[in-house]
Amino acid sequence: MSGRYEVKPGMMPFGCCLGNTQVDEQVFQIDDNFTQYRQAKLLAREERLSKYYQTCNYSKAAASAIARLIINRLTQEHPEHFNCQKSIDNTLKFHSQLTKETLCLDAQLQLQQVQGNRVVPAYASTLDALAAQVQEDLAIICRSADGSNWLSAVHLCYPNHWSAEEKIGGDFAKIHAPVAGMEKINRRGKAIANTMITQKPMVRFAWGLSTDTRLNHHPEPPPGVSVSQWQGRKFDLQDPRLYLRIERQVIWGIPECEAALFTIRTYFRDCAVVKKHSILNAKLYAAIESMTPEALAYKGLVESKVSILQWLQDI
Repeated sequence: MSGRYEVKPGMMPFGCCLGNTQVDEQVFQIDDNFTQYRQAKLLAREERLSKYYQTCNYSKAAASAIARLIINRLTQEHPEHFNCQKSIDNTLKFHSQLTKETLCLDAQLQLQQVQGNRVVPAYASTLDALAAQVQEDLAIICRSADGSNWLSAVHLCYPNHWSAEEKIGGDFAKIHAPVAGMEKINRRGKAIANTMITQKPMVRFAWGLSTDTRLNHHPEPPPGVSVSQWQGRKFDLQDPRLYLRIERQVIWGIPECEAALFTIRTYFRDCAVVKKHSILNAKLYAAIESMTPEALAYKGLVESKVSILQWLQDI
């Protein structure tokens, strides 16, 4: 909305009103596209689970705390979809009305059994199973006693041109090193990671451009699919399709176990609709025009910039 492409933390207090009533107060947003999002996760897992789900020094204490947070938020935010039954021995049954799956968890919230649908491959952990119940991707950052931080778990079935296998175990600065314009922020990487873990929950947004609405844009296409077909960044002026790919990112720290949950919810907005709104169209045009060569390369827009600007101008 500033008319400039900027890379900045842009963190706001979680739950602040952004015009979406109670939805702004939800970590996990569920809508009519749930089935489509769920199917994309199941297809990614079936292709090769380790391509989309990785852990590194993910302690049982952190895993338990993260699982408890996710379950508590889902049952509080969507009681019509999720419920939890606790037994006398502290074991738990977490049920999703959306997937018809019941996750049977022990007292430490480790997955013991799944009742309901048969998923292939079988869920590898509680985090894997919970990630398949929501429309968000999940990442967990942890911090050690010496203050160092690392990406300890990531469930990334809707990657936007980055890979779980490449990022797992890296600290904040290493993970974001390829991002054009992140140099100043990365120098404060340790402080930002500390903020994520110790401060109150926050929300931020990121945006880019895509020429399709496919959720999975892993850098490596599935077997039998060409790279050019898979990338989704080839704009055709004769058949113009362009979308804002928007990520809503929630950061929820759990300081008592030196960890933070980071959720990524992907949304698409058709630029053909944006184009009809003169102010939004002008802002988008100016923002693209303001991108540095490095930002254009990172966003995959070097070849398409001129054509996209021409299309946005052609009203």
